[in-house]
Amino acid sequence: MKSYNVCLKDTVKTFTKRLFYSLFDCQQELEQEEYLENTFYQILSKLNIENSESIWQQFKADLPNIRKKLDLDAIAFEKNDPASHSLEEIYLAYPGFYAISIYRLSHALHQLGVYILPRMMSEYIHGITGIDIHPGATIGDSFYIDHGTGIVIGETSIIGKNVKIYQGVTLGGISVAKSLASTKRHPTIEDNVCIYANATILGGDISIGANSVIGANVWITQSVPENSLVTYQTEIKIRPKKNGIRK
Repeated sequence: MKSYNVCLKDTVKTFTKRLFYSLFDCQQELEQEEYLENTFYQILSKLNIENSESIWQQFKADLPNIRKKLDLDAIAFEKNDPASHSLEEIYLAYPGFYAISIYRLSHALHQLGVYILPRMMSEYIHGITGIDIHPGATIGDSFYIDHGTGIVIGETSIIGKNVKIYQGVTLGGISVAKSLASTKRHPTIEDNVCIYANATILGGDISIGANSVIGANVWITQSVPENSLVTYQTEIKIRPKKNGIRK
């Protein structure tokens, strides 16, 4: 019976947390450097991935750029969320920012041809925040997630700059056939788009044009031109009660 090293889940959980801490805390960066490098080699060895030293050096060299991108994301959070009081609050207390941070780290590894470790990192943060971002997705600068619970962003999604996404949004595929694994299955979201809660956008050839607003609860399977407003119409009736009984 084949062994699948499922105990790596615990190792990756700790590795992911410490990697996140080291990215924003200079003292942690110095203290964790040896642990992170050695643990990275250990994980890749158990996953039978070669050239771990070269991959680590390339990944490590990209960390300052990842930090710059995340600083832009944090500023987007502060600018867009009226409930935020400071940048420090974003870094310390926002699950959406935490999820984006782990996405940007896991995406960098995915770009280096490492696939299982990034998925394990994304599943760890998915369990913590309820936000599911595949490490293969492409996401531009200044990305903002409000609340975030229930968001799903598929592997081949492409998201431009200054995009805002609210809770429950799905960027998914119409078909889940294995034969489509190498094709673009998820939508493209252009710059400055805002997607409100529980909107569902499906299909690899679907594009949401720049500067558009997608309203809550819409279901989209066709492209939307730039500067569009897409809403879902429903009728809500509010009636007065008489003697405590709804009429």
